[in-house]
Amino acid sequence: MTRSPARSPRLLLIATMVLAGAGGILLTVPQTPRTPAITAPPRAPAPTTHPTATAPSNRTAQAGTPAQATASTASSTQSASASALPPHGEGVAGDAAIQKSLEDAWPADLAADDEHTLLAAGRGLLRADATGVGRAEWPALFGDPDQAIAPAFSTTRFRIQAAIARRDGSPNQAVVHLVWAGTDRGGTSTDRRITDWHFTRTSTKGTSPWTPQPRT
Repeated sequence: MTRSPARSPRLLLIATMVLAGAGGILLTVPQTPRTPAITAPPRAPAPTTHPTATAPSNRTAQAGTPAQATASTASSTQSASASALPPHGEGVAGDAAIQKSLEDAWPADLAADDEHTLLAAGRGLLRADATGVGRAEWPALFGDPDQAIAPAFSTTRFRIQAAIARRDGSPNQAVVHLVWAGTDRGGTSTDRRITDWHFTRTSTKGTSPWTPQPRT
């Protein structure tokens, strides 16, 4: 006969006691709380830098400053020139201001003798054209006095207010700028009218070195 069956309850009891002891030990040991994994906070998106409207506006304003200053200066100059001219209808008292305005706008660039000759010719041509007086002196320009166009302005109320002679692009070309006033045959008076006469330098001996050109 074998005794192995009789030992089984004893082995089971020992095994049970061992397991119970091990469980008690585990219960007495303090358990370390499991630290949850730390999740990194989501990275904030990098701020996108956008150019503000202020900087370009400042640059634009700064870039535009010279142009605005130039425009302002030109406007001021024009206003000053306009204010320097006498009002329409001022009469002889305002002619000196008109003459000065012409001289300031176009500085002299001709020899004194040439300027004197041209001014005399320009004044005579304007008078002949407007009033008919002296047209016979320039038959090439006005034709036969008997068949010429009747003058439009009265001789009694015709007045040259200002005149200058200047080069016209080359030393052999000149122009006479004239400002004048007159009353037409209908009785209408106007002043500060502008007429230009152009001249070419010639070398014909015994005559004026400046020949007037037909008006176009």
